[in-house]
Amino acid sequence: MTAAIPGWTHTYSGKVRDLYVPDETTALGDVVLVVASDRVSAYDHVLSPGIPGKGVVLTQLSLWWFEQLADLVPNHVVSTDVPAEVAGRAMVCRRLEMFPVECVARGYLTGSGLAEYRVSGSVTGIALPAGLVDGSRLPEPIFTPATKAELGEHDENVPFSTVVDQVGASAAASLRDLTLAVYARAEGIARERGVILADTKLEFGTDPTTGAITLGDEVLTPDSSRFWPADLWQPGRAQPSFDKQFVRDWLTSDASGWDRASDAPPPALPADVVERTRDRYLEAFERLTGTTLSV
Repeated sequence: MTAAIPGWTHTYSGKVRDLYVPDETTALGDVVLVVASDRVSAYDHVLSPGIPGKGVVLTQLSLWWFEQLADLVPNHVVSTDVPAEVAGRAMVCRRLEMFPVECVARGYLTGSGLAEYRVSGSVTGIALPAGLVDGSRLPEPIFTPATKAELGEHDENVPFSTVVDQVGASAAASLRDLTLAVYARAEGIARERGVILADTKLEFGTDPTTGAITLGDEVLTPDSSRFWPADLWQPGRAQPSFDKQFVRDWLTSDASGWDRASDAPPPALPADVVERTRDRYLEAFERLTGTTLSV
């Protein structure tokens, strides 16, 4: 159930975020209110209950990262002066013409990239050295784009040539270069704080007023990135992570009783899984920013 916000009309709900448009023309121009909920998703299902405070963590961490990246790429945030009903978990953002591609940078091999590598020795057509294992650091970060899937479907990794076909050679090159620049900056910042940024997914759009490629959505949160504790990094196994891995692990364990291959919805999350997941999101925020967050 989405919140009713005076002066704004709800227009869209994703797995985590809700979008609202202003009821009247604003001095800020063509904007949307982007609200991060406490919903949590895994394996293309939105689960219950949510993770208390998660939306605040995602929003505040995104805002912090936008500041760290401001000299590299413009972003869509125009104001954090938001209605009291969504204080802390919302941003007023410029409406962008979004590119139909997920811009993914990988500095380490894991997840869908690892699965692809095990079959072909490459990721999205980029050949990688033999002998890499789960968690291996790559010789250099790579751009591995994916198509945007409909809600409930999986994004599909695609070669760079597909991005060229979709958006043109110039825009594709800009998206690749910006993605790798953002990853390099963020990887260095995280490493200084004892955190490995294994990979991240970014979304860009064009500002209709300036024509500039602009960073949108969220950025470098535990929902869009893999963060690992640097002191526990050990290639050859799944890494401990600052995200919803507790949720995934519980869903696929015998304890949940859920058959992922079935059409049945996942069961409700136990209180301890919710609490431990919340703790990991908060720890990610505190390690990266050096500040605490009360949620």
